[in-house]
Amino acid sequence: MGVMKVVVIGAQWGDEGKGKIVDYLAGGADTIVRFSGGANAGHTIVAGGERYALHLIPSGVLYRDKTVILGAGMVIDPKALFGEIEMLRSRGIETGGRIFVSDRAHIVLPRYIGIDRERDAARVNPIGTTGRGIGITYSMKSDRDGIRIADLAWGEKLAELPGEDRAFLEQYRAPLSAMAIDLSAYITRRKDAKILFEGAQGALLDLDLGTYPYVSSGMSCAAGAAAGGCVGPRALDKVLGVFKAYSTRVGNGPFPSEFDAKDAAEDGLCRFIREKGREYGVTTGRPRRCGCLDLVALRYACRVNSIDSLVMTHIDVYDTLDEIKACVAYETDGGLTEDFPASIPALSSARPVLKTFKGWKTDISGTVGGGGAAEGDAASFGRMPKEALAYISFIEEFCETPVGIVSVGSDRGQTMARSTVWQVSNER
Repeated sequence: MGVMKVVVIGAQWGDEGKGKIVDYLAGGADTIVRFSGGANAGHTIVAGGERYALHLIPSGVLYRDKTVILGAGMVIDPKALFGEIEMLRSRGIETGGRIFVSDRAHIVLPRYIGIDRERDAARVNPIGTTGRGIGITYSMKSDRDGIRIADLAWGEKLAELPGEDRAFLEQYRAPLSAMAIDLSAYITRRKDAKILFEGAQGALLDLDLGTYPYVSSGMSCAAGAAAGGCVGPRALDKVLGVFKAYSTRVGNGPFPSEFDAKDAAEDGLCRFIREKGREYGVTTGRPRRCGCLDLVALRYACRVNSIDSLVMTHIDVYDTLDEIKACVAYETDGGLTEDFPASIPALSSARPVLKTFKGWKTDISGTVGGGGAAEGDAASFGRMPKEALAYISFIEEFCETPVGIVSVGSDRGQTMARSTVWQVSNER
């Protein structure tokens, strides 16, 4: 039997282009399961010249024959969810009978949003949250005071809530209950289905493995696909890690390879990448912090997530540059290191050791030969500029992980894969 369950996670600090890659791979899948996060996430997908911004619903919803599921590890704002469904309907995408919600997922209540914003503003060192109530919902979940989809039918539990919460939930009780499923049973009964597990945020924002406390509140690591997708870890066949050809970060926290705003040249490069790469938050509109590719952090993400294959996006942003740089080590007070430290002071003071690569000075999107996720497009790799291939090869060697897919533009068709994802491979 071939690969049946594939996980897609972000291998940096989020915003890597997971939405586009999930949309691209969803053509070969039967069901797409989002396993973590909430409306703090933002995916932009361009298909047929149309641009869609999604926050809660898995990217595969744009395929009219696909089923999408909001998993048990998610925290769901009902108002945002049904607003998103209405947006899709208004643009001609009917979702009836195709969107389900795990009955174990937790619900974001309106008052959590205010608490979230007040709590972050009161911190001595704010996290820089999106203010969507996500962290508060996960906190309530951990305190065992949260409300799940399944609890909408538990009258005694609802009676414990303040009146404003009950009034809010009553609006959505019927439609949410109609979408609710036992996700474990659903997947078990579909043993031959190809299931794509979609993560949110990035591995470096994972609550346990990321740059704590400057992290999200959910499991954005590959292990989260098992917990939030209601399957055992051995049921997962392949893990793909999406990364950009450079690095970005939203909000506060250490960022060793960030461009130095005090350096005029680097400040200009930051502006160039931010504008050409559209590096503004889909959810908040905040400009993203930009820097060169941090290979130390990327290799760490590969290691702790058992990433089988990397997916590179935004390489076309570098098309016009004479040279590009990547971080290959950190200089710290304790000496040179190629490992990613847990210490926030160590990361914050780390100075990047950079390696320079020659630019390719050509429109790299012209190398795409029209293959797809089902067939692969290995020939397109051979048509890429030798300088780009050298950059990719170095990344593969440094991270000890192959780059299996490269995205050279925002449209679904501007993607090339060395081989089909839905098959057994010897990549690891």
